Amino acid sequence: MKMLAAEEQLALIKENTAEIITEEELLAKLKRSVSLNKPLRCKLGIDPSAPDLHLGHAVVLHKMRLFQELGHHIIIILGDFTGMVGDPTGRSETRKQLSHEEVLANARTYQEQIFHILDPERTELVFNSTWLAELKFPEIIKLASTLTVARMMEREDFSRRYQENMPISIHEFFYPLMQGYDSIAIQADIEFGATEQKFNLLMGRHLQREYGQEPQVALTMPILVGTDGVQKMSKSLGNYIGITEPPEEIYGKTMSIPDEIMPEYYRLATPLSSRETNAIIADLEAGRLHPRDAKMRLAREIVTLYHGADAAARAEEAFKRVFQQRELPEDMPVLQLGPDGPFDLVSIMVKAGMASSNSEARRLIQQGGVRVDGAVVDSIERQLKPGGEYVLQVGKRRFSRISFAKA
Repeated sequence: MKMLAAEEQLALIKENTAEIITEEELLAKLKRSVSLNKPLRCKLGIDPSAPDLHLGHAVVLHKMRLFQELGHHIIIILGDFTGMVGDPTGRSETRKQLSHEEVLANARTYQEQIFHILDPERTELVFNSTWLAELKFPEIIKLASTLTVARMMEREDFSRRYQENMPISIHEFFYPLMQGYDSIAIQADIEFGATEQKFNLLMGRHLQREYGQEPQVALTMPILVGTDGVQKMSKSLGNYIGITEPPEEIYGKTMSIPDEIMPEYYRLATPLSSRETNAIIADLEAGRLHPRDAKMRLAREIVTLYHGADAAARAEEAFKRVFQQRELPEDMPVLQLGPDGPFDLVSIMVKAGMASSNSEARRLIQQGGVRVDGAVVDSIERQLKPGGEYVLQVGKRRFSRISFAKA
């Protein structure tokens, strides 16, 4: 495959990229790649600490897909070894160490999900236990000797925890060394990561120099804010949009984001070109495009990306039916209860799968997030009468029909 000129590749790569360290080195690598018709080796390390990918993870993966389309070789390192330590980045305490079985189970899910974005024919998947588990203790000492404690304490999370007298385990210092050693093992030309991963990516450059390799280019991508518009997207915070969630869920969650973060989502979460994106944002800011219409376009683009245009059209129709025309969804799940109940709403919510526990059900009711037949429930003591049928709604998009058998 004939590659684009290095300068053309660089212009495409720079779009929506947070930082390239260094741009000059990347251009030199691209020029050499083009002259030799040899793809660059592009690395992303993923620690399978949780089983699902969301739009925040996808920001980096879409940039890697661009590199594939430019003819370069993508290497995904599944951190079955580093995952048992856990990345300390952004942590206020030591991560709970996962078992090897937990890491492998999560890794299997990752392998399925990343190919919603990456081309499997042009992606190499490797586990870093392949080389890290083989290191002997003298080699580990040599690796650790390349870095000072003072340099390690430059990390904001370590520095903060030290100042606040929070414990820092020695094994956490090894995490960036292990991730950096991955770059040596695969001879990476480029490593990708979010902006918060900068220290780890620079560690790869440092170690490659120490081991006589040409240092990789570190390419960081912006962090996508969650649906709350405040904190970064995270499953644990509940402000995420999963890439394998049902189309209606993705559409509805996208419609729930604050208007002011739409430009960020257009740039980072859709496949639209910068020209298209800039035109939409300009129309939005000038008042030529209504925020509702812009958000519906955004939701369609995201659903189409992961589920196709037909699914996006159906999701939009379902959204209009429920939230604009105030109709109920057609495929509402039904919970059939016996004549003996339970009749208390808290238990019914758990039984219907609308809450994971009684305490969560009570919290949702207290927050005003639960409706029965369209009316907000104002008491955690609410009971449903036997023999009837009710529509239970939790949040904006979750519905269930509750039906009691007659005695």
